[in-house]
Amino acid sequence: METATAIKKSLKGGEWLIKESAPADVFIPEDFNEEQLMIKDLAKQFINTEVWPVLNRIEKLEPGLMPSLLEKAGELGLTGAGIPEKYGGLAKDLITSTIINEKLGAGFSFSVAFTAHTGIGSMPILYFGTEAQREKYIPKLATAEWKGSYGLTEPNSGSDALGAKTTAKLSDDGKYYILNGQKCWITNGGFADVYTIFAKVDGDKFTAFIVERGFEGFTQGPEEHKMGIKGSSTVQLYFQDCKVPVENLLGEIGRGHIIAFNTLNTGRYKLGAATIGAAKVVNTICIRYAKTREQFKTAIANFGALKHKLAEMAIRTWVGDSATYRVGKMIDNKEAELMSSGAAFDKAYLGAAEEYAIECAMLKVFGSEVIDYVVDEGVQIHGGNGFSDEYLITWAYRDSRINRIYEGTNEINRLLTVDMMLKRAMKGQLDLMGPAMAVSKELMSIPDFSNSEDGGILSNERKYIANFKKAILMVAGAAVQKLMAKLDKEQEVIMNIADMAMDTFIAESALLRAQKLLQLKGSEASAIECDIVRTFIFDAADRINKAGKDALNSFAEGDELRMMMIGLKRFTKTDPFNTKEARRRIADKLIEEDGYYF
Repeated sequence: METATAIKKSLKGGEWLIKESAPADVFIPEDFNEEQLMIKDLAKQFINTEVWPVLNRIEKLEPGLMPSLLEKAGELGLTGAGIPEKYGGLAKDLITSTIINEKLGAGFSFSVAFTAHTGIGSMPILYFGTEAQREKYIPKLATAEWKGSYGLTEPNSGSDALGAKTTAKLSDDGKYYILNGQKCWITNGGFADVYTIFAKVDGDKFTAFIVERGFEGFTQGPEEHKMGIKGSSTVQLYFQDCKVPVENLLGEIGRGHIIAFNTLNTGRYKLGAATIGAAKVVNTICIRYAKTREQFKTAIANFGALKHKLAEMAIRTWVGDSATYRVGKMIDNKEAELMSSGAAFDKAYLGAAEEYAIECAMLKVFGSEVIDYVVDEGVQIHGGNGFSDEYLITWAYRDSRINRIYEGTNEINRLLTVDMMLKRAMKGQLDLMGPAMAVSKELMSIPDFSNSEDGGILSNERKYIANFKKAILMVAGAAVQKLMAKLDKEQEVIMNIADMAMDTFIAESALLRAQKLLQLKGSEASAIECDIVRTFIFDAADRINKAGKDALNSFAEGDELRMMMIGLKRFTKTDPFNTKEARRRIADKLIEEDGYYF
């Protein structure tokens, strides 16, 4: 149970942009307790002994194999970790559930089935169902005796989920809702026992229903032939006068969007964790391959170009890992705070996840782009062998691409990041105006051209992060002031700002982790982590500068543009840093440790 002091220190969603955090305020992977380390080992062992030996059979969609693996995971408690004990779960916190999702993220198609079952397949009923619905379905979902699925997407409504055409009409006798329509790209759809399905009551009231396999009028299509995650069941669902008992209405009529969007908040977070977990394993695969593959009479791991790749893969993975567990603890703390004030478990969890919806969206984008980068470089490291199905890197490459599409495309999540931030400011939940005005005044002052500080290791990096936040406030503030109601039509500008925010939040999370490690282990033991942070922040400065320039050039001109460009340069200035040597040190340590060891 969290202490009142720990709960009080958590920032509100988006508040990191205007407030500083101390290293002691963040949770890092090195903070795992003994039980969490045991669960981490359990999940890792499950992948190594139960999933990896049958990957070929999974990829061929062997009948009954995936459901049996989910059941085995259920027997170990992995599928019910975050579910309350009264419904057959283990009642573990989000950090523990995140550890499981991260480690099982290396399970290729299995990880997709697992996260779909434990996330969107179970959470809607757990958090929005009646007590009778929970008692009927959740115990069986918690153990994976029943498998869960989720039907939102339709052939003509993907990102525009509310444009769904599936309809629901109350039967004349009042006993059933009659569903008619079609759903597509439904994960676990071929074998699930229970589905959360969205339809419009009377043609316009977007609503959720619990549909069981075997309901009259409910059928499924054949398995889709996909580019990747081939072992994941993906089918279309058809409803032709499908009779759904009225007691299977989920939530309130016309409030289905509340269920859909809140489910996606946690889904995005857990997907981000799974992608980082997969990236860790791919890092190790590539490090070991580079150590054994020889060209020109030496291991390719000895070449500078390969060291650059290995180091950069690890850098992006490590900083993403840092942000993931930072946000996980923020959600846990908020949930504890809400429960201590009398909120029920479902309202507390949903409220906590909604509070950090901005951060969840960023983690989904960053994690999915990290794994895409890592597998792409992994194929390059493997050379021609990377194009052969005999090597797992080929499977990883194909499987990773979907992550940037589902749980909301990365474009949608970038737009949401800024939209949610601005809406909170307009509602008075987040004071962006004051800090933005302060930045405007600073632009008129005489600049301090020195970034150097004497505050010890990583003190310069702390100042860089503070300046990155000023750059965001300057660009976003100017965009809002200049474009006003037209801003939502300027998606390119919004995405520029989202990229600035994402780089800054990830960089700050990594910095805080490294600072905490310095306090725990000392400078010598944390030297590689410091190299990682310095390299990421040094490169992030250029990316933030580029995104800021692109945004400003889109809507500003003349003296106003020149002044803000000078400000942007000031806020993204860094001292010289030899990233080549830092990457070599990082790569050498990875090679020495024979894999991603953090």
